[in-house]
Amino acid sequence: MQSYPAPALALVQALSEAAAADPVHAVAFQGAPGANSHRAALEAVPDGAPLPCFSFEDALDAVKDGRAGLAIIPIENSQHGRVADIHFLLPESGLSIVGEHFMPIHACLMGLGDGPFTAAYSHPQALGQSRHYLRARGIVPLSHADTAGAAAHVAELGDPAIAALAPKIAAELYGLKIMAENVEDAPDNTTRFVLLSRTPLDPATIVGPAITTFVFEVRNIPGALYKALGAFATNALNMTKLESYQQGASFAATRFYCDVVGKPGEPGLDRALDELRFFATDVRVLGTYPLGRERG
Repeated sequence: MQSYPAPALALVQALSEAAAADPVHAVAFQGAPGANSHRAALEAVPDGAPLPCFSFEDALDAVKDGRAGLAIIPIENSQHGRVADIHFLLPESGLSIVGEHFMPIHACLMGLGDGPFTAAYSHPQALGQSRHYLRARGIVPLSHADTAGAAAHVAELGDPAIAALAPKIAAELYGLKIMAENVEDAPDNTTRFVLLSRTPLDPATIVGPAITTFVFEVRNIPGALYKALGAFATNALNMTKLESYQQGASFAATRFYCDVVGKPGEPGLDRALDELRFFATDVRVLGTYPLGRERG
């Protein structure tokens, strides 16, 4: 808790105590109270008890340790792409994805003074989503652990020339003035969050369209990915996400993170996964869960 700026500590303490009293309904999120992940937790699980955690690892550990029933983690943004390190953290966590939530993201420029501001703190994702706005005004972007934490940090600094990019509620929580609203560079700026649990959903219990997330590895040889994924095209499966990343320094094999519309138990997906396992290694399903938004 001591990693949070001082203005956030009392709120963190209060929310942590409420979550500790009802861990089954606690929803761990990364950031200070008022962060976008806090908002997402309230929207996705209205009857939950939001539990603030300083890092993504802390939020995942809260679920693994039984201090929270769920974690909600941002995985990608429509403007700024995937959230750093998530593709490593989710497979390593041992948790299962049990849901997804899409949330429009609107940022405000806030500070103690009326400006002009020389610099602005925020999470790197938020800074990237407003990079054109900041550059046009000569405001230097400064990285912070999360959006609301950045607002609390600005309040703690006491410098009227330093601003924060954060949700509107953060200004109310930490006593800052909002100087501009909706400073994101695109009006449809949206972040996709996933919900994680110790217990996976049984695909047979999911009513309606589902999405299955998995990771796998292929050797860096010609045609390896084509052979591994051919069955998904053959079985007319909609692959909505495919991203590659390296794990380790050898660069001899590439790992892929993939979302496919469908669920195990459906013949087409079962056939495709069986063929994938023939051509790829370390195929791991991270979860099957209801489709939160239609793709395509």
